[in-house]
Amino acid sequence: MDLPIQSEVPFELTLPLDSSQQAVPSVLDGSVERFDPVARAVELAATLPRQWCGTYESFGDEPDVDVTLNLATVIPIGQIIDLRGQMRLGSVTTPVQGNLNAKSDQLELLPLADKLIPGIEPGGLFLGLQDFTLSGWQAHRLGNPGGTLNLSSSCAVQAQASEPLPIRGLW
Repeated sequence: MDLPIQSEVPFELTLPLDSSQQAVPSVLDGSVERFDPVARAVELAATLPRQWCGTYESFGDEPDVDVTLNLATVIPIGQIIDLRGQMRLGSVTTPVQGNLNAKSDQLELLPLADKLIPGIEPGGLFLGLQDFTLSGWQAHRLGNPGGTLNLSSSCAVQAQASEPLPIRGLW
């Protein structure tokens, strides 16, 4: 039914209201989220490994580079963990500063040195969506192809795994 503009719509209200039409309370299936990111940040700051090892693999023509990350300070600030330390990229050592979000596990790690290795330039950052395990290089300019930083907290185990196994004779 089309009504002209500025016309009134008829509305009828009959009192008393029908009591058979009662509001039913809604019931949530499942549980309420009881996750506390501030408490998790405190726990992560206490238990987070201070040494990480791995490799940086450039998407360009640069060779893979061994990486070691040593965290000197790990301080929880609300749900964010402030990270400071040093990172060794091949033969270059740089101070780093970063943040780890205890709720989303998102990591931002900035190398602070003026001279870095080819493929990693000052002004960029490592962005990880799974804490330290897998990060991508976000360069400050579009011409840089980027790369991935794969880190593990088990540096001693990783060093042993990279050594070739001895060859044993069959007889």
